[in-house]
Amino acid sequence: MSSTPTTTTPPAVAAEEPDGGELLARVARQLGRVPNLYAALASGPAALEGYLAMRDHLTRGVLRPRLREQLALLIAQENECTYCVSAHSFRGGLIGLTEQELRATRDGHDADPHTDAVLGLARAILRTRGRVAEPDRAAARAAGVTEAEQAEIVAHIALNTLSNYYNHLARPELDFPEVQA
Repeated sequence: MSSTPTTTTPPAVAAEEPDGGELLARVARQLGRVPNLYAALASGPAALEGYLAMRDHLTRGVLRPRLREQLALLIAQENECTYCVSAHSFRGGLIGLTEQELRATRDGHDADPHTDAVLGLARAILRTRGRVAEPDRAAARAAGVTEAEQAEIVAHIALNTLSNYYNHLARPELDFPEVQA
């Protein structure tokens, strides 16, 4: 095995593969384009469909869009996924996060106490693989982090870890301005 990662061009999804092709058409309608991650993940249509279903369901959860984007960025940073740090830094900028806020998010912090508690808890969950000490959970609850939010934080960790790890494996060509993890 080579120790130097190589970038791969995402596989073309042939017209005769209706599952992958339809999923990518759905992505294009939602995002205005098909990021290379999604094109690569379409090589396993069941994986892409599961990813999209979970992502779509989480958009209807209790966490606000800005906080969901911050979680995605933090998780990408913790998982050292340059593709996803780049994508979520770009998306974060589009929704109004400043460069300073993007950096703070990557470090697991925010000026808003509730958001800071959510990011801190997410970071603790990632670093302990879910075995967060009770005082840390109590601190999050004291900052207003609800049980529903805690459940969704774990769901976002699962969703984003899927994309982070698949990026590590597939190495799609970066199609966002690069931000090193």
